[in-house]
Amino acid sequence: MTDVGREAHFVQSLERGLAVIRAFDAHHPELTLSEVARICDLTRAAARRFLLTLTDLGYVRTDGRLFSLTPRVLELGYAFLSSLSLPDVAEPHLERLVAQVHESSSVCVLDGDDVVYVARVPTSRIMTVAINVGTRFPAYATSMGRVLLAGMADEDLAAYLDRVKLTRLTARTVSNVTALRTELRKVRAQGYAIVDQELEEGLRSVAAPIRDRTGAVVGAANVSVHASRHSVESIRRELLPLLMATVAKIDADLRIASPQRAARRA
Repeated sequence: MTDVGREAHFVQSLERGLAVIRAFDAHHPELTLSEVARICDLTRAAARRFLLTLTDLGYVRTDGRLFSLTPRVLELGYAFLSSLSLPDVAEPHLERLVAQVHESSSVCVLDGDDVVYVARVPTSRIMTVAINVGTRFPAYATSMGRVLLAGMADEDLAAYLDRVKLTRLTARTVSNVTALRTELRKVRAQGYAIVDQELEEGLRSVAAPIRDRTGAVVGAANVSVHASRHSVESIRRELLPLLMATVAKIDADLRIASPQRAARRA
């Protein structure tokens, strides 16, 4: 018997096992059995089975009371990254951009309703939360997320706007769907997004879309700065042209890389 709304092929135990892995994060690097059960909405017996299975497989370690992930979990993410040409193509361009502007630059893709970092060249740390490859943030509150949302097909964007829950991360975070829809129309029209302290106080960022050889938006690149160093206007005047030039070079290299990857697969 399947859950309501689930297809017949759906394997609930796999869903729950992945939920146990996702229970661990920067704020919860170690968890007890009871904490995992609570976070994942599992019984203690079920949580114990999943944790011990993951331990047997080498993805989790335990000292008998606390559980934590092992580096082997990285294999799950690297399997995706190794199949994606975007990080390899983008990173040299990000390095050159960072050398010019002396600010951090990253590339994200959309995963569900979140952006996920797939490449990053940092300078000084300007956020409370450390950003690494694999870091996730809600798309609506980030410049890269807005570029990626604006690049969606109309029906997909409408579905996103119907389901999104807008949590105010700062006093400036967009607070209603109407305002977000208006902002995304603006991003579509101008071809870039600037977000001013909506993800974190003191953080401003500008992002532009990365397109594949068909013109589809497959990622976004950004430059992030501390508000004390750049106003919104200086971002638009000084950083945006350099970012747009960088993205154009990434797009051009992707057009070359895609046929080569297809030829290797053939």
